[in-house]
Amino acid sequence: MRVILAEDSTLLREGLVRLLTEEGHQVLAAVGDGAALLDAVGRDTPDVVVADVRMPPTHTDEGLLAALEIRRRDPGIGVLVLSQYVERRYATELIAEGTEGIGYLLKDRVAQVDEFLAALDQVGAGGTALDPEVVRRLLASSSRTDPLSTLSAREQEVLHQMAQGRTNASIAAALHVSQSAVEKHVNSVFAKLGLFESTGYNRRVLAILRYLQS
Repeated sequence: MRVILAEDSTLLREGLVRLLTEEGHQVLAAVGDGAALLDAVGRDTPDVVVADVRMPPTHTDEGLLAALEIRRRDPGIGVLVLSQYVERRYATELIAEGTEGIGYLLKDRVAQVDEFLAALDQVGAGGTALDPEVVRRLLASSSRTDPLSTLSAREQEVLHQMAQGRTNASIAAALHVSQSAVEKHVNSVFAKLGLFESTGYNRRVLAILRYLQS
């Protein structure tokens, strides 16, 4: 897989370059700020961009803004952003651009090499990889009046899995239930969130956006 990295910490950046290279990926460039990231992608099109949310000069959202701009220019490039903390607004902005080839991980997850590499592969294959802690905190922040609070524990688990880009079949395997049971839970989630079938709209995407924006 062809990868471009954007991380202002030299130590972490070089560590990621070494890790990815050892895993057989081709690191096209490794830069330290959002402007350099855009320049690198302009010179050489990667399969996936891995970018820190906060980078110079202001250390706010430069990395995220660069990632969003890359997606607007070429939706075929996967984007995996890394964040020190769970920041709901950033996750919402990212997934609002579409869920194919999108990932949002806490930096702590990078230390769990297998999970980081699995997320990278999932994003590179056009899937969605949301950090479980991000999903958990977003769900926990729902208020009593939010429709999400009406979901059963199992329905919340299913939505959690959906937010990670899993298919109904893989959710069934992860939760050790039948695929038909998962389909029933998914339909129940849609109903409770008021997401009824409408031509041109993906209810799965809308369900994920609903809780991210709550």
